[in-house]
Amino acid sequence: MEDSALERPEEPAAESDAGPNDTGPSGADQSGADQSGADQSGADQSGADQSGADQSDAQGNTARGDAAQTDGRAKGLRLLALVVLVVGSILVARSTGVTEALSLERVRTFMEGAGVVGFLLFLGAFALGELVHVPGVVFVAAAILAYGRTLGGSAAYVGALVSVCVSFFVVRAVGGQPLAGLQRPWMKRILDRLEQRPVRVVAILRMILWMAPPLNYALAMSTVRFRDYLVGSAIGLLLPIALAALFLDWVVRTLL
Repeated sequence: MEDSALERPEEPAAESDAGPNDTGPSGADQSGADQSGADQSGADQSGADQSGADQSDAQGNTARGDAAQTDGRAKGLRLLALVVLVVGSILVARSTGVTEALSLERVRTFMEGAGVVGFLLFLGAFALGELVHVPGVVFVAAAILAYGRTLGGSAAYVGALVSVCVSFFVVRAVGGQPLAGLQRPWMKRILDRLEQRPVRVVAILRMILWMAPPLNYALAMSTVRFRDYLVGSAIGLLLPIALAALFLDWVVRTLL
């Protein structure tokens, strides 16, 4: 009995088909799938970033286009306001008799009779006349006739500077600087020269065109700084006003 018990064979323990550290084919496949998924996720992320960048660029271009359109509309409205102001001022001055009141004889008369106050009124009348397109030579001649060649010429010179400066401030305040954005080649060449040598260009233009209102408007709507405008005008107006004082009779006969 004991022998049969001893002879009973022990049942072997079931061995695992794979060791604890053996991942087997199934583990390798899972690792490859994870890597493939990571690559796909990275590609998707890269595509999303590119799409976002493209969308951002498109939005930026749209915003810039809208800003340019808004800026163009604002410039157009300011130019329209300037045209209305200038034309309206001229019409009002003519219909109310202001233009006729600013004649050579009347300006000369009140300058002679009002003394220092007459000179101050002369400055105001000169500035107003420039805005409503009364020829500046009228005031130059009136000052010279009222005060003589030396004192009258000096008064005319100061009045001319005041009048062109008032025009500059009014036109720039209302119309802005629309000429700065023009792209036409011939206009860009002129504006480039004005930016490079503003004082010289303004001085030359003043010597030729004096106090012509269109010149005042064009310079005010350009990028020229007021300081350069003032200095250039001061230099450019010296010669024509000095010549007007020396040859007043010819000026009156020819230009008035």
